[in-house]
Amino acid sequence: MEITEDILIEDLVRELPESVRTLSERGIVCIRCGEPYWGTLKELAAEKGITDLQPVLEELRRLAASSS
Repeated sequence: MEITEDILIEDLVRELPESVRTLSERGIVCIRCGEPYWGTLKELAAEKGITDLQPVLEELRRLAASSS
């Protein structure tokens, strides 16, 4: 799985469930009423006022690498 700013939240959560905690710790809440947010990581981060996704992407990629 390639993790980019354009990854759909639904795909990220399905493929890497641990990402929910990582995103939440950075102020990016990606689950609403038990369902993943519909949209991309970039769109959700922008709604939360986060414009620099590099640190988030790096952390998610490390998490994915350690999960495989």
